[in-house]
Formats: sequence, structure tokens, C-alpha cells
Amino acid sequence: MTDTTNATRSGDVWILGATGRIGSAVAARLAAEGLDPVLVGRESDRLRKAAAELGAKVVIADDIDTMAAEISRHRPSVVVNTIGKYAETATSIAHACLPGGHYVDLAADLTAVPRLLDLRQEAAAADSTLVTGSGFGVLASEAVVVKLCEGRPTPAAVRVDALSSVASEGGAMGAAYAASIVDAIAEGGRAYAGGRLVKTRLGADPQHLTLPDGQTVKSAGAPTAELLAAHEVSKAPTVTVTTALAPTSPVVRVVLPLAAKLLSIGPVRRFVTRQMAGAKMKLAPRPRRHSWGHAVITWPDGTRREGWLRADDGMDYTAAAASEVAARLARGEGKPGAYTPAACFGADVAVAAGGTFVLDD
Repeated sequence: MTDTTNATRSGDVWILGATGRIGSAVAARLAAEGLDPVLVGRESDRLRKAAAELGAKVVIADDIDTMAAEISRHRPSVVVNTIGKYAETATSIAHACLPGGHYVDLAADLTAVPRLLDLRQEAAAADSTLVTGSGFGVLASEAVVVKLCEGRPTPAAVRVDALSSVASEGGAMGAAYAASIVDAIAEGGRAYAGGRLVKTRLGADPQHLTLPDGQTVKSAGAPTAELLAAHEVSKAPTVTVTTALAPTSPVVRVVLPLAAKLLSIGPVRRFVTRQMAGAKMKLAPRPRRHSWGHAVITWPDGTRREGWLRADDGMDYTAAAASEVAARLARGEGKPGAYTPAACFGADVAVAAGGTFVLDD
């Protein structure tokens, strides 16, 4: 085996899943900033065409093991993982970046994000920076928490709301998205109480929010990584999360516990996931003008602050956020360890990605 511990890293930024909606947008943004994106994926005309349009190199890799091996061999400076299934892919790809290389992904669930953050000591020892949750999910609400808590003591309670608005491109739902929905139903909700992660009912704490632009949106509790990120950056003992993607209909919320029991049965879970993955989604504009991250923070003395982060299409913002994080890492602005984006770079990374804070007085 070749010892690469002291080998020089290239200045390349590798994009895994570079032909997808997010991956292709990240590659284009990085190329426009003068960086050198390398498109990584299966052999296809689509991959070759995308590379030719950007003047980028291509690395052919059919599976995660091959990708990890190529990363270890070529030693890119930064790897951006947009292929999804982060609970399965993130840790093996991140390990391949060590030592000295940096890693970015878009995970937003309570399985993948904690696993990546558990590598913080290993990454720090290897002089690598690993950043998970680099999309609208996690960053949009996490950044508001960081902003509101600046210069203040540890709060008593935090609630965050992830209110994305995304245009549908149509086509099949896809396996990754279907699996995320099925997993959320099967797992139920989560919250922090007394500083401990506890199980709650999916769809709990329903909200009917009036947005700063005058539009309204409903949200409810779900097991998303915004919860973990808000707890990590605030240290509040009580943290709750809602999302606009969670079911808010009273009828649906009543049947969710039964659905969760059924989906805990392996064959049923796999069957439902396959059926949903093939379901056709209609082409549709985003349902609201803006996407919003939201936080309400209460301190032990009763002080209460509220803030928002405004973005446009949630998927477009995700591409911008991942690109901004990758570019900062390529410029050497990270710090060794494993983080969520605002924990690594501060709240301003959300603004650099195209967000705007709307804070109370």
C-alpha cells in the first residue's frame, strides 16, 4: 500500500453525484469562482456532457467503495457528497478524505448527521474539516440560532422551524427521497428535554406561522437534524423542531402511529419505499415566494427573541450553501474537526450563500 500521509493534495474539488440537480449546480458555481471541479459518477453521456460544458475533469466510479478508493488515491482538497443516502455514504467517503482533505455533505436527518459529527476528534487529529448539513435543511435555522445567541448566555429553550419552498421539476420521486419520508414516519418525532434527546409524536407541536412577507405556512414536528444543530450551537436543554414537510392534517396525524408500527416491519417498509420511489411528481412552482429558517429563543430570565433567515427556492439555496462551504474549505478557511456549517464558519455563511436575516429588536 502506498503511504500518502505526507503527499501533496491537489487543488481539486470533487463533486459526487455531479449530474443531479444539486451536484450540477454546485459544480457550475465552483467553476464560476475559478475553482477546479472534478465530476464524479457512473460512466454516462450526461456526465461527459456536463464536464465538457465546464471544462472539468471526470472520474468514473460506479459505487461508494470505488469512489472512496479514488479519493484516497488522488487526494483532492475537498469532496462534496451530493449523492444522498448519507447514513450509508457519509462516513466512508469522509474517512477517505483523511488526512488533510476536507468533506461536505447535505445530510439533514438524525442518523447521518450525528454519525458524521462523531468523527470530530478523528478529523481534528488528521487536520481535516468535515461539514455536514450544508444545505437549506440545517443551515437556514441553525444560522438564526447562532445569530440570536451571539454575546448572550445559554438559553433555556429553543424552537426552530424549517420552512422550505421548493419548485418541483416533475418525474419520479426517487429512492432517496422516498426512503427519507418512510424513515421519518417509522422513527416518529424527536426533541431535547432536560438536555436529552427524547422521542415524541411525529406531527407534534403544530404551528401556523405568519411569515415576514405576509404569507402563511403550517408546520409540525419531525425527526430532522435542525434539532441537533440547534442544540449543539445553543446548548439549550429544551429544543424542539418543526418543518413544513411534516403532515399537519389532523386526520393524517391521527393515523401516523399506526403507520409507524406497520413501517417498522421490514418487508412492509421496503415495499412502501419502492412504491413511493416510482410515484410521479408533478411539475409545479414553489408554493411560497420564499423559503424561511426560523428560531424562537427564550432565556432563563424570560427574555424572548425571534428571528428569520429568508432564502428563495430551498433547493437553489442548498446548492449555494454547499458551494460556499466547499469554496471556504478550498481556501483553507476551515478548522479541523467535524461541524455543521454555522458551527464551523459562523452565521455569516448563511448570508454568503444568499440568505437574508430578518431579526426582531
